Amino acid sequence: MSSASPTTRLPSGNPFRSFWMGGYECTDQLNTFGNRVDFLTLTGHLQLIDEDYQDLGPFHIRTVREGIRWSQVEKTPYHYDWSTVQVLLDAGRRHGIQQVWDLCHFGYPDDLTPLHPMFARRFAHLCRAFVDFYRQQRPDEVLIVTPINEVSFMSWLGGDVRGTSPYCVGQGWEVKRGLMRAYIEGVAALREADPGIRILTTEPLIHIVPAPGSSRTHRQRVAEFDSNQFQSVDMLAGRLCPELGGREEYLDLLGFNYYYDNQWQLEPRQTLGWANEDHDLRFRPLSFLLTRAWQRYRRPVVLTETSHPGVDRPAWIDMIGRECAAALRAGVPLFGACLYPIIDRPDWDYLDQWHRSGLWDADLQPDGFPQRALYQPYADALHKAQRTVEVALPVTVGFPEVSLL
Repeated sequence: MSSASPTTRLPSGNPFRSFWMGGYECTDQLNTFGNRVDFLTLTGHLQLIDEDYQDLGPFHIRTVREGIRWSQVEKTPYHYDWSTVQVLLDAGRRHGIQQVWDLCHFGYPDDLTPLHPMFARRFAHLCRAFVDFYRQQRPDEVLIVTPINEVSFMSWLGGDVRGTSPYCVGQGWEVKRGLMRAYIEGVAALREADPGIRILTTEPLIHIVPAPGSSRTHRQRVAEFDSNQFQSVDMLAGRLCPELGGREEYLDLLGFNYYYDNQWQLEPRQTLGWANEDHDLRFRPLSFLLTRAWQRYRRPVVLTETSHPGVDRPAWIDMIGRECAAALRAGVPLFGACLYPIIDRPDWDYLDQWHRSGLWDADLQPDGFPQRALYQPYADALHKAQRTVEVALPVTVGFPEVSLL
């Protein structure tokens, strides 16, 4: 598989302050009913940010994922209100927390969709404006940005199943192209504004298998579906749809999101149990999937989202710790793992249904305001997973100013 040419100049070293990270749900999308949601406030993170950051201390978490909420920042084209982002930035400074920024998580301004002819231009302008805003306050700190989160998922949700804007069916490929055109123009703008910026992609890491006894034709079709998970990153690298302007040097930090239902049989649709208690030979451990992704691109890898709802949270994070350690021992330059969400979140479409997937549950008060309730079995399992990974981390992993936990 191809990698960057010898003349390509890429950033080196691990820029994260801790291996274990926390991700705060920041979606601001239009949900399936056409209603705008704002999870930064629904989860109480904006209101309780000092408490949330203080609570990270016992877990040695010094790096978090946050989002600017494009739809809230740009209410009027090319005019930006950074006041809420300023609140987040100030809290990060107070508590010594490194913040990795999503510029577009799940949500666009009211007048835009990925199919709009001005979508890419508006996004590139946002990228430049954000760098200018950030660098006025933090001229020397490493800036890590995810331009657009989970393009593969967003293009399916909005392009194929009417789950969000632009509410299409059968247009997933066109939505993906629109998102990646903006992504690529955004990276070019970010690099122009700040040559030292670090770009963190965040795409689903999946594994799709055929049913036992499938025909050769069907197996080939399933293999194509499985390979399509890399389309967005291939576009960014210019390996696919080079007319969009992608370049190999745009690949930097490769983030992959992995959940309990990320492996499935295509037809008939059936999720492969993540514990693989039935010893299904089609199942692949997370360490295998991370290794496969790393071998494809030869860039540092980050597990940018992972969690499990309900009572299986401890068993899940125990597995994550073991698989991260296995990937590290296999030589994968795995730079970190992010608990996402670290604070529980409600369902995007049914806001009264909470997932119970965080390290902290959102304990709803009579007035509906979410407080914090640590799920102790998850906390105990996380400490165990941290010890498991610490043993496997190479001394040269190079976290700045932080414990290897």
